[in-house]
Amino acid sequence: MYPLITYFPYGYGYWNAVPSYGSSYGSSYGSWMPQPQMPVLRDHGRRPYVVNIRQAALQNRTFRTALWTGKYLQLTLMNIGVGEEIGLEVHRDHDQFIRIEQGQGLVQMGDRRDRLSFQMPVYDNYAIFIPAGTWHNLINTGNRPLKLYSIYAPPEHPFGTVHPTKADQPST
Repeated sequence: MYPLITYFPYGYGYWNAVPSYGSSYGSSYGSWMPQPQMPVLRDHGRRPYVVNIRQAALQNRTFRTALWTGKYLQLTLMNIGVGEEIGLEVHRDHDQFIRIEQGQGLVQMGDRRDRLSFQMPVYDNYAIFIPAGTWHNLINTGNRPLKLYSIYAPPEHPFGTVHPTKADQPST
């Protein structure tokens, strides 16, 4: 017997179809199960969206790409080249979360631009929490690109933001 396939009303996201398992089917999934597609790296904001975030972060080749921008939250993907950095910055009105998916770096934070009293090495699977009003920077200290995603609450960049390189981002 074939499993029922439930189609969601939204034609985007990680899977378009999710199998529904009847009691007569059993627990063997087999090879018919839908395979995930490579994420489309563009802004999917303001509508429901599901993605393999690790796969999306590793696939990203741009300095910054907004993957989802909502009214109160934004997720961006970043690719920091060897020896490069995000750049010293502060977000006065929002918190930020960064998750390292690949590579190693040095995170610096402080209450003033000239006083970055917090420094810590970071690696794959590390999470960085940056409170509003905190100066911060992340430097790639490894020998391969630093792949990460960043969550801003509220959003930091306009919907659809793509900065192919660091030089392409607007000056602050």
